[in-house]
Amino acid sequence: MISKFFIERPIFASVISIVIVIAGAVAVGVLPIAQYPEITPPTVAVSTTYPGANARVVAETVAAPIEQEVNGVENMIYMSSTSASDGSYNLTVSFDVGTDLDMAQVLVQNRVKLAEAKLPEEVKRQGINTKKKSTNIVLIISLFSPDGRFDELYLSNYATLRLRDVLSRIDGVGDVTVFPQSDYSMRIWLNPPKLKSRDLTTEDVLAALREQNVQVAAGQIGQPPAPAGQSFQYTVNVLGRLTEIEQFDDIIIKTAEGGRITRLKDIARIELGGKSYDLTSGLTGQPSASVLIYQLPGANALNVAKQLYATMEDLKTYFPEGLQYMIPYDTTIFVEQSIQEVFVTLFQAAALVFLVLFIFLQDWRATVVPAVTIPVSLIGTLAVMLAMGFSLNMLTLFGLVLAIGIVVDDAIVVVEATATNIEQGLTAKEAAIKAMNEVSGPVVATTLVLLAVFVPSAFLPGITGQMYRQFALTIAISTIFSSINALTLSPALAALLLRPSKKRKNIFFRGFDAVFRKTENGYSALVKTFVRRTAIMLLLFSGLLGLTGWQFTRLPTGFLPIEDQGYVMASIQLPDAASLERSRAVLDRIDGILKKTPGIQDWVSLGGYSLIDGTNASNMATVFIIMKPWEERTSPDLSMAAILANLQRQFFQIQEAIVFAFPPPAIPGLGVAGGFQMQLEDRGGVGLAELQQMVHELVQAGNAQSGLTNLNSTFRADVPQLFAEVDRTKAKTMQVPLSSVFNTLQTYLGSYYVNDFNKFGRTWQVKVQADHQFRMAPDDIRRLDMRDAAGNMVPIGTLVNVDQILGPQTILRYNLYPSASITGEAAAGSSSGQALNLMEQMARTLPASMGYEWTGMSYQEKKVGSEAIMVFVLAIVLVFLVLAAQYESWTNPVAVILVVPLAVLGTVVALVMRGFDNNVYTQIGIVLLIGLASKNAILIVEFAMAEREKGKGILEAAMDAAQLRFRPILMTAISSIAGFMPLVVAAGAGAASRQAIGTAVVGGMVAATVMSLLFTPVFYVVMQKISGFRKKKPETGLTAEKEAV
Repeated sequence: MISKFFIERPIFASVISIVIVIAGAVAVGVLPIAQYPEITPPTVAVSTTYPGANARVVAETVAAPIEQEVNGVENMIYMSSTSASDGSYNLTVSFDVGTDLDMAQVLVQNRVKLAEAKLPEEVKRQGINTKKKSTNIVLIISLFSPDGRFDELYLSNYATLRLRDVLSRIDGVGDVTVFPQSDYSMRIWLNPPKLKSRDLTTEDVLAALREQNVQVAAGQIGQPPAPAGQSFQYTVNVLGRLTEIEQFDDIIIKTAEGGRITRLKDIARIELGGKSYDLTSGLTGQPSASVLIYQLPGANALNVAKQLYATMEDLKTYFPEGLQYMIPYDTTIFVEQSIQEVFVTLFQAAALVFLVLFIFLQDWRATVVPAVTIPVSLIGTLAVMLAMGFSLNMLTLFGLVLAIGIVVDDAIVVVEATATNIEQGLTAKEAAIKAMNEVSGPVVATTLVLLAVFVPSAFLPGITGQMYRQFALTIAISTIFSSINALTLSPALAALLLRPSKKRKNIFFRGFDAVFRKTENGYSALVKTFVRRTAIMLLLFSGLLGLTGWQFTRLPTGFLPIEDQGYVMASIQLPDAASLERSRAVLDRIDGILKKTPGIQDWVSLGGYSLIDGTNASNMATVFIIMKPWEERTSPDLSMAAILANLQRQFFQIQEAIVFAFPPPAIPGLGVAGGFQMQLEDRGGVGLAELQQMVHELVQAGNAQSGLTNLNSTFRADVPQLFAEVDRTKAKTMQVPLSSVFNTLQTYLGSYYVNDFNKFGRTWQVKVQADHQFRMAPDDIRRLDMRDAAGNMVPIGTLVNVDQILGPQTILRYNLYPSASITGEAAAGSSSGQALNLMEQMARTLPASMGYEWTGMSYQEKKVGSEAIMVFVLAIVLVFLVLAAQYESWTNPVAVILVVPLAVLGTVVALVMRGFDNNVYTQIGIVLLIGLASKNAILIVEFAMAEREKGKGILEAAMDAAQLRFRPILMTAISSIAGFMPLVVAAGAGAASRQAIGTAVVGGMVAATVMSLLFTPVFYVVMQKISGFRKKKPETGLTAEKEAV
C-alpha cells in the first residue's frame, strides 16, 4: 500500500509537498491577472470614408459590395456595419472564440481587396483600413487646460501629435482614438459672391491648388552619369508643398490684362483649422480632448493599463504650461478591486474552514493535518495553471475558493479514521496504516468522481466552454493535489502528530460533544426508521424530485449578473437633424445634474457621437459617468442601481432630448451596454420607412410589458434632409458637364479634399468648402455658380431643384440586411432570460418580410441554454459510469446518483429566497454540487459495502455505515459550507458574481448534506434488494445477504 510507504517515511512525504508549494510559489509572480479568461469573441474592423456622401449612398456603394465579399469568411459568427451621414463606414466582423485573429484579419483583408474594384474612386483614394480591434475601451485619457488657454482643437492635435503614436506602440494597445477627431487641416473657406464677381468657379480654385501645392522632386546637378572632371554634386530644392497660411494666401487663382492678379486670399478665408468640426469633448463640464484606448484582442488589460499610466507620467514632463491630463475612466480598477476581493474571500474561507475543523477535532494537532492540505493543494494548483496558460481571473479564483472546502475533505476522512483507531488502543502509526486501508478506496473514488464531473465540462465550445474550462480544471487540479496529499502527507502527519484525546475537555468542547451526541443519536434513530420504510421514503423522494424539477424550470434564466463596475453610461438623442450646438446645450444641462448627484466622481462627455451605433451624428451624444470608489458607496442609496434610478428620474425631466443611463456589459467588449440587444432586419426589402415603423411598434409594445424596461432604438429613417434634384436633360442641353454640378455641390457643401501639406512633421489635408454664412439655408444652394462648355457662368439654381425629404441619418446592416438595433433591460424582478423570451414573443408577430437576430451578450446567452443541460447530464452519466466501473455493479452507483437531484432543490430554494436567476455562475455551482453530493453518498455506500463483506445484513450495514460516517460527513460538509459562506455575503467590486455562485453552492450543499445523510442509506437498501432480486437468490439470513452485491 502506497500510504504505508509514506507513513514510514514522513520526510519523503513532506519533501513532495514542499516541492509542490515551491513550484506554485514561483508561479504566483508570473501568472497574469485578468477579469475573465479569453471569452470575448475576437473582432476585425473595416473602415473607410466617402466624403460628402449620405448614409444611403454609403450603404449602397460601399457597404453592400464589401459585405457581400466578406460574408461567410471562415469562423465568422456575425457582422454588423454602420453607414453614417458624414460619409463614414465601419464594419465589425465577429469570430468564434479561439479563432486565430491574425489569420482572420488576413482573410478579411483579402476579401475586402476583392471588393475594391466595385467601390467609388473617392473611397479608394481615402483608403480602406482593415485591422484587428477589440470593442473594449480600456481607459480614457483626458487632456484639459485648467486656465482655459488651450482650446479643443489644440488639445486634440496635441494628443494626435505627442501622445497617440507613443501610446499606440504599447504592447496590448489595439487602437488609440482621439476625440474630437479634428486633425489639423488647411481650411480654405470660399466666399461664393467674391468668386462670382471675378468670374471664377470652384473648379478654378481646385485646379490652382493642385497646380501650385504639389510635391516636386527636382533632382540634382552633376548627378552621374556625368563627364570627367565633375567635382561637385548638388541637390536641387524647390518650394513644392506649401506649409504656411501666408503661402496659401498668395496662391494665384487668375491673371488678367494689365497685370491684375486674383489670389486665393481675395476670394477665401484661409486658416489652420480642424479636419472636422462634428464632435466635441468634455471632462466634468470643461473642454477637453479625450483619448480612447482600445485593448488588442487577447491582451491583458491590467498590463496594458499599467504601461499606459507609466507612459503618461513620462509624457507629462513635456507638457506645455497650462496643459494637464487625467485618467477619469479606467475599467481595470474594477478588475483589480474584484480580484482583490476574491483574494480576501479566499483567506476568509481558509480561516473559517480551520475554525470548523478545530471545533470538530478539538485538538490543534488533528487540525493541522487537514489545514496543511489547503496551501499545498491551492498553491500547487497555481503551478499547473501557469503551465496550462491560465490567468488569475474571476473564474479560476472562484475555483480556488470553492476548492478550499473540497481539498480538506479527504484529509478530514484520514484524520477522523486515524483518531477512531487510536481511541481503540492502537498506536498512532498502526492507527494511520489501518485507517488508510479503510479510506484509500473512498478517497480514490471521490477523486475520480470529481474528475468525472469537471473534466468533461472543460471541452465545451464557445464562451461558456471557456468559462467552465478554467473553473472546472482549476478545481480538478486542486482535487488531484488534495488526493495526493491525502495518500502521502496526511497519513504521515497523522502518524506523527495524533495522540489519544484528553480525558478532560474544556466546557465549550464538552458542551459541543453533548449536543453532537444528541444529534448523532437522533440521526441514528431516524435512519433506523427510514431504512425500514423504504416505500414511504421512495414516495417522498419522488415528490421532492418532482418539486425540484418543477421549481428549477420556473427559475428565471440569465447569462451573467449585472455588476457594479464603478461606472455607467448615458446616451443622448435629440430630435432628428438637431445641430451640434443644441446637443452641447443638453450636455450642459447633464453636467449640472451630474455635479449635484451623490456618488458621482467624474464624467467624460462626447458630443456628436453615438456609443450604441458607433457613429457620428450631430443630434447624438454619449457620457461616461464614473462613480466614487466602492468603499465610499457602502450605503444602499449609493449603489449602482440606486444611482442609475436617481439619474434616470432627473434625465426624464430633460424635454429637449431622450436621455437614458445604462450599466456596461458584464463582459467587457461583448456589446456596448448591459441588458439585451436585438437586431430587427428588413429581410424582404420593404424599405427603411417600414423598418422604422416596425421598430417603433416593437419598442412601444415592449415598454408596455411589465418585465421589460428602457427599450430604445436610435434608428431613424425619417430625418429631415434636402434632395438636390439635377435636371440632367437641361444640363446636357446647356452643355454643362454633370461632373461640374456635382463637384460644385461637394466643394461648397461637403468639403473637398484637394491634396496635402506638411507641418509639424506630419502630412495633413487641404480642404475647400464654402464659409459657414454661405451654407446656412437651402436657398444658398441655388446661388452657387459653375461654368458651361463655352466658359459662360451658369447659376446652379437653373439646373438643380432643392426639395425637403425624409431619409436615414445612419443605416445599420447586420449580416447583409438593413437593420435597426433595439436595446433594453429586464425590469426589476425579471431576469434577462425572461426579457429575451418576451422580446421573441413580440417579434413573432412581425410580418414575414421582417426578421430578427440577437447580438452581443444576448447572442451568447441564447447559445448557452442547451449547453448547460448537456453539462449536467454528461456529469451525472460519467459519475455513474466511474462508480459502476469501480464497484463492478450497476445498482450500487444508483444509490449515490439518486441524491444529486435533491441537492439541486437546495440551490433552487436558495436562489428563490434571494431573488437570483439561473445564470452561468449558478450552473457552474450545480456542476460542483454533482460532485460534492456524490462525494457524501460515496462515503456511506463504501462503508456499507465494507460492512456487508463482514457478514452484516443489508439493513444493519446501511445503519452502521450511516452512523459511522455521520461525523466525517457533517465535518466535511460544515467546513465546506463555512468556506463558501464569504461568497454568499460578498460586498464591493464583483460582489454580484460571488453572491451568485456562493448562493447556489451553499444552498445546494446544505440540501446535499441533509439528503445524503437521510436518503443514501435508504437508496442503498433498495438497490441491494433490487440486486438480490435480480440475481434471484433468496435472502435467508446473513449468508444470503452477503452474496447480494
